[in-house]
Amino acid sequence: MFDHSDLESLRDSSLRMQGHIRRQTFSPGNDKSLRRFSSWEVSELIFKVNQNTFRGRLAADPSLPSGEVEPDGRQRWFLLDEVNELRRRMRVNRRSLMPERPGNRRAIRVAVANFKGGAGKSTTALHLAHAAALDGYRVLTVDFDPQATLSHSMGLSDVNEDNTVWGIMARDLIHETSRMNRAAQGAESGRALPHRRVPTAISDSGLADLRITDFVRSTCWSTIDIVPSCANAAFVEFASAQYRHVNPDWSFFAAVDRWLNALPPDAYDIVIFDCPPAIGYQSMNAVFAADVLYIPSGPGYWEYDSTTSFIGQLSEALADLQGFEHNIHFPAGKSRKEFLDIRFLLTRFEPGNELHRAMRDAFLKVFGDRMTQHPIEHTRAVEQSGRFLSSVYEIDYRDMTRETWRRARSTFDAAYVEFKQHVLTAWDRMEELS
Repeated sequence: MFDHSDLESLRDSSLRMQGHIRRQTFSPGNDKSLRRFSSWEVSELIFKVNQNTFRGRLAADPSLPSGEVEPDGRQRWFLLDEVNELRRRMRVNRRSLMPERPGNRRAIRVAVANFKGGAGKSTTALHLAHAAALDGYRVLTVDFDPQATLSHSMGLSDVNEDNTVWGIMARDLIHETSRMNRAAQGAESGRALPHRRVPTAISDSGLADLRITDFVRSTCWSTIDIVPSCANAAFVEFASAQYRHVNPDWSFFAAVDRWLNALPPDAYDIVIFDCPPAIGYQSMNAVFAADVLYIPSGPGYWEYDSTTSFIGQLSEALADLQGFEHNIHFPAGKSRKEFLDIRFLLTRFEPGNELHRAMRDAFLKVFGDRMTQHPIEHTRAVEQSGRFLSSVYEIDYRDMTRETWRRARSTFDAAYVEFKQHVLTAWDRMEELS
């Protein structure tokens, strides 16, 4: 017979192996570091300018970052901060290299979500974040999934559950309950309003004293931050139900939205949510806070079936939210949750696979122009990136044939360019800050 203690023992053994694997992946020091980028990558793949033009600009202005020169003198390699300084200071044909960002608007938020495990949610979120950072955007990623794949891929392993989305929600419960109690004390109607209590386990946790930024961790990418996750954060689904019973007026699904609204509006450009493969307290927080919904799916029938179930159950959940309308702080003039855009993205696609092509046709017939035009193709380099908890952008092209690396990168580049176009269109539609 086996009970919880046996499961705990198995977990401890697995965690020890997990630490060993991570040391092998992120050695030395168990810290993940970001490689340098070659002048070829910086000029042609990042800035989209001719390599000779780029070299000419460097030679003409010695004050520009010069990078690190290879021993044979053929190639320069730049840190991400140096790339961004070049981006700020260089102009090509009078064109700024800075990324486009609508003025007087907060960061746009994109939720990557689906039911199906293995649909490519974390891979998509990771690559979109890295591609956006290379494009010059400041990115905040939020890992809502207790499996913490995105957090591990970003190099974070030592994470306390209090500093995850769970902590944000618990802190929100404390502050919202306090706000409701103050409103009750100030009521002049003569009607006694209930005094709501927060469970001692939460009120004594010290979460109420955490600052907004205490949930944000830096990564080896200087322009990417993350709200990480960890396995212990899985209990949020059970705890949140209990705490909602204690305070039924707590709009739990708006907790992360309130937290994001408290950040400076210009702190980031793009916020990307990696959602768990289920509709629950955490995923509904992501959906409620998102401006754009990105739904990745593999090219098989079961993935199609799961995607259909996901959008059906999500629509029912969002319809139910309108029943809590008195408790939700919808944007001005809104009475329901609305997205600026919804897109479907095929992942692990093999162009030579007849079944994959047929399933892509089925997706296109059903979802029409909601379907992205550039699927993420399955390549050996993409497979390798997942095995080493890294994106294609982090892999050094010298570790494989350049053509293999280019093919993998090109599929994510095409998906990102389309993603960026959709994001900018949605961003333009976003209401300006008052």
